[in-house]
Amino acid sequence: MKFNKSYKKYQRFKEEYNKNFKLLFYALLIGIIVGLVGAIFRIILSYIEIFRVNLYENAGNSGFMSWLWPILFAITGISIALYLVRKFAPEASGSGVQEIEGALDGLRPMRWKKVLPIKFIASLFSLGSGLLLGREGPTIQLGANIGKMVKDTLGKSEIESNSLISTGAAAGLASAFNAPFAGIIFVIEEMHGQFKFNFYSVAAIMIGAGTADFIVRVLVNSKPVLEIMIFPSPNIFGLWIFIILGLLCSIIGYAYNKLLVISLDLFKFSFKIPIIYTGITVGLIIAVIGMFFPNLIGGGYDIITKGVGHSFTLSFLLFLFIARLLLSIFSYSTGAPGGIFLPMLTLGVIFGMFFGTSMQHYFPDLISHPGVYAIAGMAGIFSATVRAPLTGLVLAIEMTSNYELILPLIVTTVIASVCTALLGNEPIYTTLLKRTLENTKQEEYTKG
Repeated sequence: MKFNKSYKKYQRFKEEYNKNFKLLFYALLIGIIVGLVGAIFRIILSYIEIFRVNLYENAGNSGFMSWLWPILFAITGISIALYLVRKFAPEASGSGVQEIEGALDGLRPMRWKKVLPIKFIASLFSLGSGLLLGREGPTIQLGANIGKMVKDTLGKSEIESNSLISTGAAAGLASAFNAPFAGIIFVIEEMHGQFKFNFYSVAAIMIGAGTADFIVRVLVNSKPVLEIMIFPSPNIFGLWIFIILGLLCSIIGYAYNKLLVISLDLFKFSFKIPIIYTGITVGLIIAVIGMFFPNLIGGGYDIITKGVGHSFTLSFLLFLFIARLLLSIFSYSTGAPGGIFLPMLTLGVIFGMFFGTSMQHYFPDLISHPGVYAIAGMAGIFSATVRAPLTGLVLAIEMTSNYELILPLIVTTVIASVCTALLGNEPIYTTLLKRTLENTKQEEYTKG
């Protein structure tokens, strides 16, 4: 009897060991695949964006056709992106993060065979067209679906989908911004209600995020995504200024979420009209704005660099903030695939720079460089919108390498996220998931 009990115990230990070993091996495999897909996506997108910038810079230099080409480029890209997601994979529209959370809860399907090619191709068209969307949404959804693909292709029943999907999502964010730690924290913090937390699941997302980041750094770029000035730690007696910034970020985050929902509701009618009409209207707006105000379209990497570098006046920063706020909400509301991380981070930098420059005028002894507040604003608005202060803090630090700013960023992100919660602001992805589920119920009821 004792022998049988010992043998059974040994068998259970062996099975558990094999299960955990396979989980970590699959996490490594997911990280490699996501890293390769993320790197290829970034490389292709960079060429498209260079082509778009050259096209817009030459507008008006050689007659009527030089004006026409940017318009046709934007209309074609947006129309193709909308056609692909609406026709073949509606869940690939938008950022896709809410779809992942829904899938982990068992509320949304993960049709990776359709989502992977559609999200990849359609996102290149939508982001390349000049819409104010980020590449992190596509890479996070691609990563999560790659996790499900590995599970379905190689996995067995004893390994749950949860850890592999979460690993893919973490790897996707890591590959978008060269930010592996942010990818890990994002899954733990933002998806805490869905992520099944234990030692091996955390180890899996760490392996996946780290591996994907390594692959992207080898193939694309090992430097921080935003190569800006490294700021010294600010005056300790000026930390109260970051409290004010956090309060303002909480209000902006609240307003952003409310405006986004209102805009999504207003854009519902566009799903009932031919796609080409939406493509022409949206493409024309983006192209015309891009030809006259190139700083107002695209993801915003150049804007962040220019903004921190004192390239804009206060009045232009304010104009830039309002215009990009409205255009980013407009871009996402079209239903085109793309993330909201980067547009929010860009808004944070613009507002933080505006705030820092204004406050420097009144407190020059406390503020050595307003760019410090640009980094803080970047983390603050993200934290208020997504209600994920740790992710906002880590993302801002990893993207800029400003590790000396941890304390002021903690102050800003905590104030921004807590105050926006007190205002009743729900995390944006929770809101988007609820809308998706409600719309699905309405469609099923109408068909029934």
